Amino acid sequence: MKEKIIEKANDMFLNLGFKSVTMDDLASEMGISKKTIYAHFQNKTKLVEATTDHLFCTVSDGIDAILEENKEPIEELYAIKAFVMHHLKGEKTSPQYQLQKYYPKIHSSLKIRQFDTMQECVIDNLERGKQIGVYRDNIDVEIISRLYFMGMTGIKDQEMFPIHKFPVAKLMTDYLEYHIRGIATEKGLKILNNLLKQP
Repeated sequence: MKEKIIEKANDMFLNLGFKSVTMDDLASEMGISKKTIYAHFQNKTKLVEATTDHLFCTVSDGIDAILEENKEPIEELYAIKAFVMHHLKGEKTSPQYQLQKYYPKIHSSLKIRQFDTMQECVIDNLERGKQIGVYRDNIDVEIISRLYFMGMTGIKDQEMFPIHKFPVAKLMTDYLEYHIRGIATEKGLKILNNLLKQP
């Protein structure tokens, strides 16, 4: 039952937002009593913690599976972006922003975990890209990997990028193109342009 509650809560939080979904909404949606939810989760904060942890692990495992495919580095970034967008349901409600606003402790520990996980795979992606000549030789991998992370988390700031004006999918696509154009060689740009032509 615990897993089912986490999965349904995860779905509702991503679609409606962490703030909007109450324990009553979740109980009614699942056709169970609120008491059943409280038997597994002391309060809503504990439930939010469990669902964000569950989503983080699901996304991390999916990214690991993509990395194991040893794709060309630029294609790999696009495959990861597509996978993340699918799992975050297009982030219609900007859950990351709501998490930061209403559950700052959970948000900040999640951000540290995201950074540690992302750093490793972004550095590996940059190093491989340099080796095969799709990224410029003279890029500073440490700086670029951190700039990439800052950008990826920064575009989720609703005050800077209001969702009605900047749809998340377009924002992520534009940011990824911006990142790659800044570091790609001629060879890399050809790959990027071919990827951009795909529907």
